[in-house]
Amino acid sequence: MMKWTTDDVDSYMREKEYVDTVIIPLIPVSWHQEIKLNVEAGEFAALLADELEQQLKGRLFQFPPFTYLKSEAVEDRAARLNMWKQELLSEMKHVFFITSDTDWKRVEKEVGESLIWLPAVPMQHMSRENKEEIINGQVKQLLQIVTVKWQNRYNYE
Repeated sequence: MMKWTTDDVDSYMREKEYVDTVIIPLIPVSWHQEIKLNVEAGEFAALLADELEQQLKGRLFQFPPFTYLKSEAVEDRAARLNMWKQELLSEMKHVFFITSDTDWKRVEKEVGESLIWLPAVPMQHMSRENKEEIINGQVKQLLQIVTVKWQNRYNYE
């Protein structure tokens, strides 16, 4: 695992030459506007990021979530997110943001190919087996998306 912990940062420092990708879940926060939908979107993005990190350990580092208020203008969020992206691209070749919040679709061009949007699946009342099946299916799609983006990057270098 490579997550935002001191032990994992030590591992990253030792294996830096092999780790070229960062993944960050985007987590919306609002106490007033559609709270349950926001929690579902954030929870789903975080679950996908966790599972993707497991699948690609040794190649991918998972950063803490980018958390934002739903009341913040989406353009302001995109500007902040792009600052994160630029900072991370100084060390990494690939930065991916995972979200289920449809607001990000409005600024997709500004954020670029780093943004990966997948619709949230409400899993609150599902059995553990059904949850795992859905997450695994979504992670397979994510793996394909990430692999294509890796290939495209290397084809242009």
